[in-house]
Amino acid sequence: MSTFNLPDVGEGLTEADLVQWKVAVGDTVKVNQVLVEIETAKSLVELPSPYAGTVTALRAAEGVTLEVGAPLIDIAAEGAVPDGGAAAPSDGAAASNDGAAVAEADDATPGPLVGSGPVADPVKRRARVRRGAAGAGAASSGTSANTNEAKKTVKAKPPVRALAKQLGVDLSLVTPTGSHGEVTRDDLSDYADRRLRSASASAPTLENDHGREALSAAFGEGTWTEPTDGVEHVRVKGVRKATAAAMVSSAFTAPHVSLFVDVDATRTMEFVQRLKKARDFQGVKVTPLLVVAKAVIWAAQRNPQINASWVDTPDGAEIQVKSFVNLGIAAATPRGLVVPNIKNADELSMKELAKALEHLAGRAREGKTSPAEMRDGTVSITNVGTLGIDTGTPIINPGECGIIAFGTVRQRPWVVDGEVVPRYVTTVGGSFDHRVVDGDQCARFLADVASILEEPALLLDF
Repeated sequence: MSTFNLPDVGEGLTEADLVQWKVAVGDTVKVNQVLVEIETAKSLVELPSPYAGTVTALRAAEGVTLEVGAPLIDIAAEGAVPDGGAAAPSDGAAASNDGAAVAEADDATPGPLVGSGPVADPVKRRARVRRGAAGAGAASSGTSANTNEAKKTVKAKPPVRALAKQLGVDLSLVTPTGSHGEVTRDDLSDYADRRLRSASASAPTLENDHGREALSAAFGEGTWTEPTDGVEHVRVKGVRKATAAAMVSSAFTAPHVSLFVDVDATRTMEFVQRLKKARDFQGVKVTPLLVVAKAVIWAAQRNPQINASWVDTPDGAEIQVKSFVNLGIAAATPRGLVVPNIKNADELSMKELAKALEHLAGRAREGKTSPAEMRDGTVSITNVGTLGIDTGTPIINPGECGIIAFGTVRQRPWVVDGEVVPRYVTTVGGSFDHRVVDGDQCARFLADVASILEEPALLLDF
């Protein structure tokens, strides 16, 4: 018998949420076949099997949070009898896949399903309780001893079960209408709507569309509980948990200094239109953000102290100046804010950078950003202009020195050669780590970014 434990799919990962099983007890699996989908603090990750054989136990339930190293699944090796005495893989060693999946042999009798994982630190926390999963952590017997009790009494497809967990709904309370007696997505939605309407009687704020949208957004990040006195409770986890920790650390560790500048971006808008019509850029998404990205890279190379970070070492603090630019792009996704970065962005042409931006945004929206894409950023951009915001005071991404906020571009009255004329104007803001740079260095960097937006032709010398 071989037990596959939750691996560290990214440097420093301590825990992950189990989203959905892709296999069931009794299934025959192959090496590298996807076993389970987990959600880390940064992305959704599919874990492949390091073993070939028969699934004998699922050691954790969907929706729980597990510590790295906790058992996930038991697999009986090919040719072995799945009775608890199955042999480990022929090589007797742990297997891995691209360094992301690590398994450990375990000849002990598989344990039962658990309702929550071990804590990630020595501080004790109350166990997380899943609705409708009572007894999931209790031992059972027989060939189906390691299946979820709820799955034995209620028929429902995995997506419906996943949605029920997000909504905090006990599927045994839902009347099934499926052709085979299973609970359908419509059944679950109808039940949730009835419950929501019932809660609305004591929580007027939920009666409007805004309240419903807020709850829908919350479902993606935690487990919603029925409102009490007009208050809904959402367990913080995943990206929201990681973002909160990172922002608190950054805001209260790095002393921020923020600067702003209004920019005549008319020539940038004209340049973007020319690129869209260019034959070489056909099929490539071109937006003003592309010019901003190129401007930040250009400015970072002219002001290398911005492309740096403050590092505390055993021998004292030091400033590490990077010779490469890993450009981070803050992306709002259904799972929360993530800041993946384009590695060695300074080596990319305008067209290559445009493709990289589109690829990065697409993966972020789909929740497929890999841990590697989230690491080692050197300077970042947050595009608040897409929401019609002029600018803001962004918080520096941890491990970096600067972040640029790119505001909306709109026509405004602007003085050109003594005359007031309509021009496309934007506001660029920036926050910087005052431990690493002084105000004049920040100002030079921001002025360089603004100069490119005012005259993209300067990039010809880049």
